[in-house]
Amino acid sequence: MDAIGFDPLTGFLDRGGCLRAAVRLTEFCRRQEKSFAVLWADLDRFKQVNESFGHLGGDAVIAMVARRLGDALAGRAEAARMGGDEFVFLIPSCDRREAEVIADELLRTIAAPVEVGNIRMRPSGSIGVAILDNGEESLAFIERADRAMLEAKRLGGGRYVVSGDEQVPGRVGVLLAREELVIETQIHAALESGGLTLHYQPIIDFDGGIESAEALMRCRVDGQSLPPGKIIPVAEKTGLIARLGEWSMLNAAQHARRLRDYGFATKVAVNVSRAQLTAPRFIEALYAALYCGDIEPELLELELTESLFLDVSETVQANLKAAKQAGVSLAIDDFGTGYSCLANLKDIPASKLKLDRAFVSVLPDDRRALAVVRAIAQLGRELGMTVVAEGVETEQQFDALAGLNVDAVQGFLHARPMDGEALIEWLRRRH
Repeated sequence: MDAIGFDPLTGFLDRGGCLRAAVRLTEFCRRQEKSFAVLWADLDRFKQVNESFGHLGGDAVIAMVARRLGDALAGRAEAARMGGDEFVFLIPSCDRREAEVIADELLRTIAAPVEVGNIRMRPSGSIGVAILDNGEESLAFIERADRAMLEAKRLGGGRYVVSGDEQVPGRVGVLLAREELVIETQIHAALESGGLTLHYQPIIDFDGGIESAEALMRCRVDGQSLPPGKIIPVAEKTGLIARLGEWSMLNAAQHARRLRDYGFATKVAVNVSRAQLTAPRFIEALYAALYCGDIEPELLELELTESLFLDVSETVQANLKAAKQAGVSLAIDDFGTGYSCLANLKDIPASKLKLDRAFVSVLPDDRRALAVVRAIAQLGRELGMTVVAEGVETEQQFDALAGLNVDAVQGFLHARPMDGEALIEWLRRRH
């Protein structure tokens, strides 16, 4: 390999090669309107390894861990060694949710036993995660991942921290509280002035039919768009998440009626938070949405995370049961990355299972992912559940899923999220 641009010990990019690759991938992801994640990994307490086994022993450990990390992310990321025991992974088309799944996977990879001489040791690592912001330069982007990694080490290591969650100078105390107060004010303004809208992303079966459309909230105040990553944490902290959820449910029901009136009996799915399901008035809000929307209950679907189905709260269980009895269908969202428990799956009152995009993004090259998707799809089908694959962006992913008993797909390959009017026109063209 060329000595300039590559690290001779690991075969990864060196620091200069990493920065050049980051610039290239940043430009690519911006043009393609795709997300972009950087993970900065550092081995914990590695100084002790060098002191115990010398630098040759330390280099052997670095090479071994690097090989495992490279295998774990083969085909998904560009890997770099930033010097010493620090590695950076550049992962295009990767959002926060996927990056957290990958970070957890890398922590387990690092923690696998390593043989050094006659000693069997279990290393651990700290990982910082950063997601590219609009207009952000590549260097600043990577530096955020580095700062998040340092925060993970400060907290004791063996974990990951996402940039923005860590306590860094300039984002603690008064400044952070002020920023959250501004966002809270903007959410109130959006609720009062019509700054909230729903966009819809169709879910398509393999015969080309429209299985349903997922409603996704968009917020715009004074000409400025607020990303969900900023809205949701503040809304959850302030209790506004319940109001946002009720607004989404009502507007999703009303648009389902519009679609029906245009001749498209398309089910509309809306995300429901734990804050909504723990509220005693949840079922009243659901019935109000069905009544004001003037739709049949089967035209509305509630998407919930796995953990909500397993919540032992009496209120949550009562609300789930009441929603099912009302005729509204329930879906398990992001299946496979949360509290998956096959023993409980048979008792969950859901009719749809949505495979998390983390499984889809590595298809068709990852044989393990293929096996997992095939098994889950078969299980879902035998339980009478519709199985949907999220995050389908390429023909290769679509073709792989077609042979795995998956029922439908959702992703940029067929349609990006669009506003209500655009969805009607899109359905007309397909019809």
